[in-house]
Amino acid sequence: LQKLIYLLQVTYDPLIQEQALITLSNSAAFSVNQDIIRNLDGLSVIGGMLSNCIPKVKEQALNALNNLSMNIKNQEKIQVYITQVCRNVESAPLNSDLQLAGLRLLTNMSVTSDYHQKMINSIPCFLHLLSEGTEKTQIQVLKVLVNLSANPAMARHLLRAQV
Repeated sequence: LQKLIYLLQVTYDPLIQEQALITLSNSAAFSVNQDIIRNLDGLSVIGGMLSNCIPKVKEQALNALNNLSMNIKNQEKIQVYITQVCRNVESAPLNSDLQLAGLRLLTNMSVTSDYHQKMINSIPCFLHLLSEGTEKTQIQVLKVLVNLSANPAMARHLLRAQV
C-alpha cells in the first residue's frame, strides 16, 4: 500500500495512476487497509487526484475514496473534498461513470448529517440530475437526496432550491 501511494505521488502517467487507484480501491474493501491507507496519508494523495485532468483518473480516485469512506475516521479526512466532488459531479458529462462515482461518494458522505452543509450549493444540480439523468443517475441522486432530507436542518434548503 505504501508503494502504491508513493507511486501516485511520483508518476504522471495516467494509466499507471488509474491502475494504482484501482488497486487501492480494491484494497480499501478491507477495514484494516482503510486504516493503513489513512495512516500513510493516502487519503490526501488520493484526494489530490480529484484535480487530475484525466476523467478516468478522477473516476478511480472517487471510487477509492468511496470505498475508504466506509470508515468514520476516514470520513473526517475525506470531508475536505466534498465541495470539489460536488463540482466534479456538476461538471461531469451527464450520466457518465465519473458523475456516478462522485454521486456514490456523496451518498456515503451524507449518511450522517455531519457534512450536509457542504452539499447545500449542489442541491439544484441534484434536482436537475433527477429530472434529466438516466435511471441509474436518478437512483444515485435519490440516495443523496434521501440522506439530506433526513436532516431537518436541510428541509429549507431542499424546498427553496432553484431548479
